[in-house]
Amino acid sequence: MALNNKENQRYSRHLLTQNIGEQGQLKLKQASILIVGVGGLGCAASQYLAASGVGKITLVDHDKIELSNLQRQILFKTNHLNKNKVEVAQNQLSGSNPMIEVIAINRSILTFSEEQFNPYELVLDCTDNFTARQFINECCLKAKVPVLSASAIDGEGQLIFFDFSTPDSPCYKCVFPGKLQSSVNCSTSGVLSPLLGVIGSMQASQAIKILIGMNVTAGQLTSVNLWDFSFRQFTVHKQVECKTCSVIN
Repeated sequence: MALNNKENQRYSRHLLTQNIGEQGQLKLKQASILIVGVGGLGCAASQYLAASGVGKITLVDHDKIELSNLQRQILFKTNHLNKNKVEVAQNQLSGSNPMIEVIAINRSILTFSEEQFNPYELVLDCTDNFTARQFINECCLKAKVPVLSASAIDGEGQLIFFDFSTPDSPCYKCVFPGKLQSSVNCSTSGVLSPLLGVIGSMQASQAIKILIGMNVTAGQLTSVNLWDFSFRQFTVHKQVECKTCSVIN
């Protein structure tokens, strides 16, 4: 398989980079990923991954577009109000890059089965609640599908990679062993709009690195605070007493 002339033109700046080149771009073209949540994070991450030439992007969300979304969910415009997020996002992404396939699934991720995660090389968790995050964590752990999980509240965001293709990777429950307050999200605590672009772009860049075969450390938690413009990193190890990955593995 080789890139055609239009692909060579469209992705020419990727082809010039040392770490991507033609072989890396071909890997992106052949990749299939799942993005769960088309809110602020999903909007930002999906746009860069679509523009970068990820061959097959599946979007999952069951919400409709509200006026309050437009402050940070940059795929959507005023004329999109009350429409299904995934369907609008599908049209927007396909319009920006018709060379890729974008699939829209308008339903809750909680209705998925473990087997439905199997076809994907990578899952991007862009959700905003603990129940969905823990569900994705358990299903992908069983299916051994890697997960890039991101979150953003107020002015602070976090990003972490769980490589479930290896037995030594921590899981979401290793990082957050207790129950989180399900009411803590953008709707209750607010969020600085550019933060979603920063974290979503970081999520997209890590996804590209993973898909082309570069090393991304599992369990490395990156925290970004835009109020004081600080960046911190922590390494989270697999917890022997974890009630999720110690049982499933």
